[in-house]
Amino acid sequence: MSTGSNQQLPLGEKRLGVLGTPLECTTYASLTARCHQLAQAGNTVAVDFTNTQIVTMRRCDPSFRKATERFDFFIPDGMPLIWCLNSQGAGLRDRVYGPTFMRHCVLASPDPFTHYFLGGSQECLSRLKSVFCSLNPQIKIAGSRHGYFPEEEEIDIVNEINRLEPSFIWVGLGTPKQQQWIYRNKPLIKRGVIFAVGFAFDVNAGTKPDAPLWMQRLGLTWVFRMVSEPRRLLRRYVRYNSLFLFYLIKDGLKGRAFATRLP
Repeated sequence: MSTGSNQQLPLGEKRLGVLGTPLECTTYASLTARCHQLAQAGNTVAVDFTNTQIVTMRRCDPSFRKATERFDFFIPDGMPLIWCLNSQGAGLRDRVYGPTFMRHCVLASPDPFTHYFLGGSQECLSRLKSVFCSLNPQIKIAGSRHGYFPEEEEIDIVNEINRLEPSFIWVGLGTPKQQQWIYRNKPLIKRGVIFAVGFAFDVNAGTKPDAPLWMQRLGLTWVFRMVSEPRRLLRRYVRYNSLFLFYLIKDGLKGRAFATRLP
C-alpha cells in the first residue's frame, strides 16, 4: 500500500483516485512549493509522475504494485487522468507533466537547494546540466550518474547520494526500472525528495523531441512518442491504453473506477 495517505496535503488540495491509485490534485507551482517544504524538513519522500500506463500496471501487475509501495505522492502526468479527476470535481486546468515539472522545479530551486541526476546517457546528463545552469546560474547540481550502471554499483550510487545529501534526487531510468530502484533504495537514502520522472531527462536535455503543445493538450503525447519510437513503444502503448479503458469500464460497473485503494 502506498504511503501517500500518510503525507499531509497543502491546504485546499485534494487526493482523488483512479483505478485504485491516489492522485494529487495539484499544480506546478503548488507541488514545487510543497517539495521545497519537504526538502527543508529533511525527510525522505518519493514522488511518481503517473500516467495511464502506471495506473494500469498498479491495477493489474502485483509485482509493479509492490514496486510502488514506497511512493508518497502520485502526480497525474497524463491528460486522461486529469479528465477522470475532473469528472470527480477536481477542477484542474492542466496535468503536472514530468518533463515540464522538472524544468519548473529545478529552475525555481537554486542554492541552497541542491540536485542529483540519476539516469540517461553521459551525453544527456552533460547537456541537461548545461541547459539548466545556463538558464539559472544559481542552480547547484551536487552530483550525477548515468543510467547505464551495473547492478553492483547501485550501493555506490546510494552512498554518494548520502554523502552529498541533495535536496532533490531526479531519477530518469524509465518505467518500471525507476520505480524498482526507488523501492529498493528509498529506505537507504537519508534525506531528499526523490522524483521518478522518466522521459524528463531527454526532453530537457534536448536529446529527444517532445510532443507539440496542441497534442499535449488533447492527450495525444503518447501518439507522438509512439510514432517517434515505434519499435520500442508501439506494443506498450497499445497494450496499456487498451487495458486502462478495460479496467475503467470494469471497475466503473462495480462503482470502483475512482477508488483510492487497489482492490
